[in-house]
Amino acid sequence: MADFSQYTGPSADWIALESTLPPMPNLPILELRALVNKGREELAAHGMRSIGMFVGANMPNSDSKAIHNGWDNWLSRFSGQADMFLPVASQIQTQDYTVTSRDGASLEVRTYRPSKIPASQKLPVYIHLHGGGYLFGTLSSEDAICSRIVVSRVQNDTPVVVVNVNYRHTPEYEFPTAWDDVEDAFVWVHEHISEIGGLADQVVVGGISAGAQLTASLTLAQLYGDNERLKACPKIRGQVLMIPCLVNAEYYAPRKEMLLNPELSSYVTCAEAPILPVSRIELFMSLLKVKTFPDAGRNLRMNPGNATPEEVKNLPPTTFGIAGNDPLRDEGLLFGKLLSENGVPTDVNVFPGVPHGFRRHGDKLASSKKWDEVMSGGITWALSNPAVAPFEIKAE
Repeated sequence: MADFSQYTGPSADWIALESTLPPMPNLPILELRALVNKGREELAAHGMRSIGMFVGANMPNSDSKAIHNGWDNWLSRFSGQADMFLPVASQIQTQDYTVTSRDGASLEVRTYRPSKIPASQKLPVYIHLHGGGYLFGTLSSEDAICSRIVVSRVQNDTPVVVVNVNYRHTPEYEFPTAWDDVEDAFVWVHEHISEIGGLADQVVVGGISAGAQLTASLTLAQLYGDNERLKACPKIRGQVLMIPCLVNAEYYAPRKEMLLNPELSSYVTCAEAPILPVSRIELFMSLLKVKTFPDAGRNLRMNPGNATPEEVKNLPPTTFGIAGNDPLRDEGLLFGKLLSENGVPTDVNVFPGVPHGFRRHGDKLASSKKWDEVMSGGITWALSNPAVAPFEIKAE
């Protein structure tokens, strides 16, 4: 029996920050989605301006023509100047693609590649799936996250290509549309692996919140699903699950039975947590309309956290980043425990005292730096063929 209640409760920096935050507006679903997506894209644009490589001040505000002509030419113009900060636009090449889904829809995909590395050099691939309760999220809302990963991997001499997939959202599209979209995009990546400059046998998949649920579902579907095109692709080398949702709220009861005291479940103690209270989880899940599917509780696409010990034995190395003051905390930790006890290498990290989705507040919270390290580092760790180890929770 498990007990993770020690991670409940707000941290001092969260308490200080929360008092400055406006309440979430009470709007109709589509208006709320438009407002949130606009805010997320603005936040990503701000993040792009703040990402860069410290090279050594005196950097001009912009020099887009020189940047367009190449990293080395631009950099050489400022050789010898101190405290220069190289903007992200000169470090990353992006390319947009359209993927045709199984039902004929057009899905947006964007790749991010280190511009310093020759196109002929094939790199490991990280497929990124955004969060947002299956309701929020756009391609551009993920630009800063994906760019941050590329920059950090270059700085650590382990460069990757990041593939950002914009799956379809509720309320227009219900379960399992997003799941189908992710499978189709994964197959597309392998069919175009040379075009994007990737290594087919070094593909890691990861996501945030709903995107983590889609990630966990994808890795299980490659082993046990009925999509033959998916199963024919090289096996996923690793998965990175950040603040994962792993069990639909309708089928959460068995998770509580695994706890020493069900009354200390994160669904109970964090029911009114900031950003993602249980009421909001229930709203997001209701829009998926999963009740229309027979035996939905055992549907591993919807509920990867309900997998059996036998079903998880062949999963790839898995990194977890879990918020301590989050209703979803326990299902993430229980899944990590299940994997590690059944032969899967795991790296389980908890950010105590912060709520779901805290990373949007950046350096206002000390845990944001650790988040970036866990998410980015999890890619390289998965590709390092890590050994199986006893279940361990790393907390700050």
